[in-house]
Amino acid sequence: MADDARPAGGRPPLDHLWAGWRATYLERAVSGDAALERDAAGTLFERILTLDDESGRIVARGPRCSVLLNAYPYANGHLLVVPNRAVAELHELDDGEHAELWAMVRDAVAALRGGLGCEGINVGCNLGRAAGAGVPDHLHVHCVPRWAGDTNFMTAVADARVLPQPLAATWRLLREAWPSAVAP
Repeated sequence: MADDARPAGGRPPLDHLWAGWRATYLERAVSGDAALERDAAGTLFERILTLDDESGRIVARGPRCSVLLNAYPYANGHLLVVPNRAVAELHELDDGEHAELWAMVRDAVAALRGGLGCEGINVGCNLGRAAGAGVPDHLHVHCVPRWAGDTNFMTAVADARVLPQPLAATWRLLREAWPSAVAP
């Protein structure tokens, strides 16, 4: 690249990767996906919490919050920490739910490190559709395990995620690694 093609600061321009599948996901999120919407039986997460632990891939249950293995994970072991009661926003949690939610996030991080040996973990919330929440009426905290060099181009170029382990095996490992008395 010619020096005169570099923007101010001397850095080359950024390359872009396109993930065409995201447009479909965003359109669905804006228009609403019936499976993700609240119905007479409750939110998606409330419906999952009526299942037995193995069928629902529920790693841990507490009186106010639970931990689910994401059925469509970004990475192997992607967990969702959810209040048992459907609330959309953090300020809607009562003090007990708030305390238990963050204690379970702490335990989820410990279980991911102990059960999967991950080297890092992304923890975060997407609050509202505009922030990317797929289930906007039931807040949830994502705990996504990461390993050095785990990024790849499969999602961007092949519309696929590579997961090295079946969900059932990951669920068993994480239940066994769960650190607190709240676990099964």
